[in-house]
Amino acid sequence: MPKLKTKSGVKKRFKLTATGKIKHGVAGKRHRLISHNAKYIRQNRRTDVLADADTVRVKLWAPYGLN
Repeated sequence: MPKLKTKSGVKKRFKLTATGKIKHGVAGKRHRLISHNAKYIRQNRRTDVLADADTVRVKLWAPYGLN
């Protein structure tokens, strides 16, 4: 069997937690922040855990795990 390739965007955008969940950065934090209120900026400051339905798909894109 040939080796499976990992999608290069997945390597850059996601990290794996110790329990197997997938962390990701939140969208909408790069520019035009003046139009967002303080609550939006504060709540999206940290990384977030991906939903279970999306986790299955991302793990298919990274067949040998994320380092």
